[in-house]
Amino acid sequence: MSRNSHHLTDSDPADRPENPILIVPYMWIGDFVRVHSVIRLLKQRWPSRPIDLVTSSLCAPILDYLPGVRKGIVADLPRRRLPYSQYSALAKRLASEHYGTALIMPRTWKSALAPLLAGIPERTGFTGEFRFFLINDLRLGERRLERMIDCFATLALPKNAVLPEAYPLPRIEVPAAELDDWLSRHGLKTSGRPVVALAPGAVGPGKAWPPEKYAELAGLLADQGADIWVLGGPAEKTIATGIAQAGGASVSDLTGNDLRNAILALAAADLAVTNDSGLMHISAAIGTATVAIFGPTSPRLWAPLNPLSAIIEPPGTFANIKDRGTGGVSVDRVLAAVREHLPHPSTAAATRP
Repeated sequence: MSRNSHHLTDSDPADRPENPILIVPYMWIGDFVRVHSVIRLLKQRWPSRPIDLVTSSLCAPILDYLPGVRKGIVADLPRRRLPYSQYSALAKRLASEHYGTALIMPRTWKSALAPLLAGIPERTGFTGEFRFFLINDLRLGERRLERMIDCFATLALPKNAVLPEAYPLPRIEVPAAELDDWLSRHGLKTSGRPVVALAPGAVGPGKAWPPEKYAELAGLLADQGADIWVLGGPAEKTIATGIAQAGGASVSDLTGNDLRNAILALAAADLAVTNDSGLMHISAAIGTATVAIFGPTSPRLWAPLNPLSAIIEPPGTFANIKDRGTGGVSVDRVLAAVREHLPHPSTAAATRP
């Protein structure tokens, strides 16, 4: 039987170190956190098999804090083009790792190309874009699954397995020594005041709470004795400037290109206020108290598996949830949630898992 036709099963010696698992995830921050539940499921099934992930440069820092991940394979591939030379180069890197299984989560045929070219013997995925010759462990029924985590788990479990009622929760674990060093280098958390992290960014129309409301909230929190850290990428720099104007010297602008800074900031903060975004998932997986503002997306489908301190949605009813913007969420409601759930800074870290 050839290497490309071999199909691994639970009866194979699949937990040998020479049969690592590769996960090809969606390249979104929230999905990288959500996929940690899948990693934990795989570790229950095959405790000894190393697990790697294909990652973008943006998401790569997350993998350093996910228990059970061996390493990331960085590949910044374009979304709308197919540069064959880049896919071929990625395939050579994958082939050198001798993966036994690849879980290919996106439905596109491009996402399955490098695992095929690498000769990974078991390539698990949904049918997607007519990928019958790319995927040799096809799974069906994706469109009947409402939640992304259910789609991910379907690929991680044996074919036709019943999905669990409860999933192992994602965990982001930041070493205390690394966090202390980061705080010292940036001169942060020295005032003894509680720290509220604001994450005003979001991907998708209508998901971001208006910047002027974040600025108003920052001003009120500063008046009430809190320090405010603004987190996000370069796109949030202008919003951070407005928040700093409202909150004055109490505001630290921590936006930038390195996601690691946001991870460490969320690990050190006493509470975070976020939109439905990747940083919401990171904050919840760390165990930081998180107040999340939802608009045109359903918390039932898109909230983290980890518990949130508060979910705030716009008032009223809407014929279509996609028409529900975040502008109807008042600053008073968010402020009340922050005041209710803000732990004392000296005890916040001790209460996290």
